[in-house]
Amino acid sequence: MNEILFDYGIDFTDSNEVSSHYDAEARIILYPGDTNDFLATIPDETVALIMTSPPYNLGKDYESRTSIEYYLEAQSQVIKQLYRILRSDGSICWQVGNFVDKGEVYPLDVFYYGIFKKFGFHLRNRIIWRFGHGLHASKRFSGRYETILWFTKSNRYTFNLDPVRVPSKYPGKRHFKGPNRGKPSGNPLGKNPSDIWEIVAQDWEKELWDIPNVKANHPEKTDHPCQYPIELVERCLLALTRENDQVFDPYAGVGTSLVAAILNNRRAIGSEKEAAYVAIAHQRIRDSLNGVLRHRSIGTPVHQPTGNERVSQIPDEWKDDPEARLFEERINYP
Repeated sequence: MNEILFDYGIDFTDSNEVSSHYDAEARIILYPGDTNDFLATIPDETVALIMTSPPYNLGKDYESRTSIEYYLEAQSQVIKQLYRILRSDGSICWQVGNFVDKGEVYPLDVFYYGIFKKFGFHLRNRIIWRFGHGLHASKRFSGRYETILWFTKSNRYTFNLDPVRVPSKYPGKRHFKGPNRGKPSGNPLGKNPSDIWEIVAQDWEKELWDIPNVKANHPEKTDHPCQYPIELVERCLLALTRENDQVFDPYAGVGTSLVAAILNNRRAIGSEKEAAYVAIAHQRIRDSLNGVLRHRSIGTPVHQPTGNERVSQIPDEWKDDPEARLFEERINYP
């Protein structure tokens, strides 16, 4: 758990002012209302990155459950407006999980792909975000991943690889033929990361990226039921925008995308209709500006149990059960 207590170097004039409506000069905007109403006020081609996790229509307390067809049609109208406000060199990162109805899984990224293509977007990566904790299923395998669809508006788009490179596994590798024979074949800043962001021991030092989801004792946890981590936004933001670019989240929730933008000297824009989440977002924005926001920094190692914690030990009741002992033996197989 990391408590960040330092100057982020953000030069926001009157940065404690959070505008509640679109203002081309504002550094931070949080519209407290329906995203469709807010979208109508944003000029064409102004936003560099749209990063969001839309409502999943899973019947959570902040959503009304509707049919998958109606849900996708409503989202289609939003995406049409997002295309309008996105810069020609801009990107959308659309993070979704699965819609589940009567035990059947509908992979939302598959359904969304056709909608984005209808409006002329270009898919650059289908990123798999894998995490180790979540709800347990009893009649199917427990879900442990979600998907980020990275679309661009055109074939000319911003992509900054250097801020998100990872160290090479074999930095000493050299060309073995051709005009560069004998010279290092890699990049001194590291290599291009994978499109699978997975739970590993040292995420920023490995090929696969580790971004734990926001559960239980995560330092960023709020009352939102589907909060995603700041780090998830930061990695997209660092690669796909430049400083002072506008980053917009149409479903801002508790302000994670806005916070990530503030921490990385981008202009933060969001809309959220739930008053309780707007209030939490405002507090997190203030904490970010004051340098006291508690959050998990990029590259923080994932906690690994030592085996001494009570919750990591096999219960005594299981040890007394023959079937449990068999299970215990099996988990020790190589």
